[in-house]
Amino acid sequence: MNCLLRRLAFAAACAIPAISAALAVAADPKDLIVLDWSGYEDPLLHPAYTAKYGGEPSFSFFGDEDEAFEKVRAGFKADIGHPCSQSVVKWRDAGIIQPLDTSRIAGWNDLNPDIMKMKDLATTADGKAWFMPFDWGNTSLLYRTDHVTVDEAKSLKIFADPKFEGRVTIGDNVDDAYALASLVIGLKDWTKMTDDQFRQASDFLRQVHKNVRFYWTDDTDLNQAVSSGEVDLVWGWNETFVTLKGQGVPIAMNRDTDEGLSTWVCGYVLLKDAPHPDQAYDFLSAVNAPEVSGYMVTTFGYGHGNAAGMAATDHTLLSERGFDNLDRFLDKTLFQQPVPPELKQRMVEEFEKIKAGY
Repeated sequence: MNCLLRRLAFAAACAIPAISAALAVAADPKDLIVLDWSGYEDPLLHPAYTAKYGGEPSFSFFGDEDEAFEKVRAGFKADIGHPCSQSVVKWRDAGIIQPLDTSRIAGWNDLNPDIMKMKDLATTADGKAWFMPFDWGNTSLLYRTDHVTVDEAKSLKIFADPKFEGRVTIGDNVDDAYALASLVIGLKDWTKMTDDQFRQASDFLRQVHKNVRFYWTDDTDLNQAVSSGEVDLVWGWNETFVTLKGQGVPIAMNRDTDEGLSTWVCGYVLLKDAPHPDQAYDFLSAVNAPEVSGYMVTTFGYGHGNAAGMAATDHTLLSERGFDNLDRFLDKTLFQQPVPPELKQRMVEEFEKIKAGY
């Protein structure tokens, strides 16, 4: 091969990686499909992805993780899912997610160590990582202060008080529903729920059903119902309180009821056979960026999985949201950890009967 040909061959070889990199960045941002909760499509939760790809990924929404689980099992193709702590084992055992290559996720070592050490959540005993914690918060009692007194709102039993018939909403979410009922019957570890406790919890939810105006699935509908005065009591999340309080709605969030509150951790997983793994890892790195923490706490009222980002967030704000001390945050709480599959199925089936009036 003469010198000219060698130079041409070398130039072509050097150009190939550059072209490949350019093509990767030029990929259509909408190719990535994220199966998510409504509201998490907010571009400020993944600014680095938008900056790199020049647009937003595609989002498909679900009302609860069981709906998402069945959707994926039925063949829906997506790259990333957003389950919560109580569902990770179920998703993993069903073979619909794959292990994460943590070397491709920026800031993996900055994830909250207290959450990361929770048994069988982010990692398994063999060292494989399956779940990246992203958001954590509470399901607790929210109430309109112009219609409900502080004394009335001291107990979660208020949800079944006949005085509030037609003035209650709880999520169309089996985990939150049974977390409420478990707390009321005095159960903090629902993984040990007995048959009798399951009956007691279900009976309480039937009492609550008599007062339910609707089972909420969407933040927009929920916030509108509370702000308009359609409902007075909500079994809901931090985001609803932060949003409505910011709008001047007379609302309070009682994290210190007689029975306590429920705590959950949600995060992202890589679905099996994800068609766009490169974009998926870029998205995971983007949502884990420390600069997302302040926005998450301020706008949604949730804690962020990145401990470094949380540490850099204004301490007054963290204290106001109740996130300045994770041990205190988890005290007097039912943590929504995975329940045995057979118990979860019983909950799903019973909750459907309860909502139907049986």
